[in-house]
Amino acid sequence: MRTLLAVLALFLTAAAPPQEPATIRVRIVTSAGNITVALDAKRAPKTVANFMAYVDDGRLEGTQFYRSARRKGNPGQGFVQGGIGTDARRMLPSVPLESTAQTGIHHLDGTISMAHGPNPDGANCNFSIMVGPNPGLDARGPFKGFAAFGKVISGMDVVKRMLAMPTGGGRDAMRDQMILKPVQILRVERLDGKAKPTGYVKPWLISAK
Repeated sequence: MRTLLAVLALFLTAAAPPQEPATIRVRIVTSAGNITVALDAKRAPKTVANFMAYVDDGRLEGTQFYRSARRKGNPGQGFVQGGIGTDARRMLPSVPLESTAQTGIHHLDGTISMAHGPNPDGANCNFSIMVGPNPGLDARGPFKGFAAFGKVISGMDVVKRMLAMPTGGGRDAMRDQMILKPVQILRVERLDGKAKPTGYVKPWLISAK
C-alpha cells in the first residue's frame, strides 16, 4: 500500500501544472525603449495571472502607451498608461479587483497597476506605471482604488520620457492627457516561468490578414 501511494503521489506531481514563481519578470519592448517589470505573483496572484495571460497570448503586441497623466504643479510626476485600449478583439474576461488593502502593494514610484473603468472588478489589460508616489490610487474608506501588482526594475528613464511627451485630446478624467504620438508596444516578453497561453481565439490577428 505504501508503495502504491508513493507511485500515485509521484504521478500527481508529474501531472500537476508548473507553478508560477513568486516574482515574474516581464520585458515591455516599446518604440521608446525597453521597460522591465517584476510582478508580485505571491501578493497579487489574480492580477498577475490576468496580465500574464495577455503576455503569453501575445495580446499586447501592437498596442500602445497612449496616456500621460502629469500632476498639476509637479509635471515630473504622475503616471503613464498603456495596453489594449478599447480593442474588444483582444479582451479576456474581466479580473476581480485585488485592492491595495488586500495586497499591501501601494502606488509608489515605479509601481505597475491595473487600470479599470467605473466597475472596479472590470479590469482587462490596460495598465499604468507610476512616476513618483500616487497614494490617491490606493484603497481608502469606500474607495476600492486600483490593483498594484509589481514594480519597474529597469527602464524608468523610458517611463519618464513618455510622461514628458506632448499631450492633448481626451475627455473627462483623461482630458488633455492623450499622448499625441502614442508609444508603440512592439512586444511583451516573459522572462520567468513557463508560458501558459489561454488557447482562446485571436480575432485581431484574423482581421489583420
